[in-house]
Amino acid sequence: MKTVFLTRSSTGEQGTFGSLAIAGQLLRTAELPDHGNRRNVSCIPVGDYPCHLVRSPRFGTVYLVGKVPGRTGVLIHGGNLAGDSNRGWRTHSHGCILPGLHHGRLGDQRAVLCSRPALSRFMAALGGQPFILKIREAFSHA
Repeated sequence: MKTVFLTRSSTGEQGTFGSLAIAGQLLRTAELPDHGNRRNVSCIPVGDYPCHLVRSPRFGTVYLVGKVPGRTGVLIHGGNLAGDSNRGWRTHSHGCILPGLHHGRLGDQRAVLCSRPALSRFMAALGGQPFILKIREAFSHA
């Protein structure tokens, strides 16, 4: 089974940003800020998670991140923004992982860009096979 590494490099009200390493490719990621693994408002905890394909009515065929404590429905799907909506930032995530080709800005907010092409590359690299997602942080919490 393949292993995919997600390394978080920064976090704040505008989102949690990192990199996703898969099959020699480096994609960028956006997730919600850390709010203690609360459903719909937080990124998931650091850890190792089994992932497999599912059919989402909203996002089509995507990967489901399994065995997240206290959570269901955590997907890897397209989107650009993952800000803290309770603080007025826009979001396309309710706890899911958004891949992109680059980090950048959409208006006044940090974002991942070119999400659809990134998701296509991610899906092609995995070929529909299940994998283990290893999430780590390269920063310390204040």
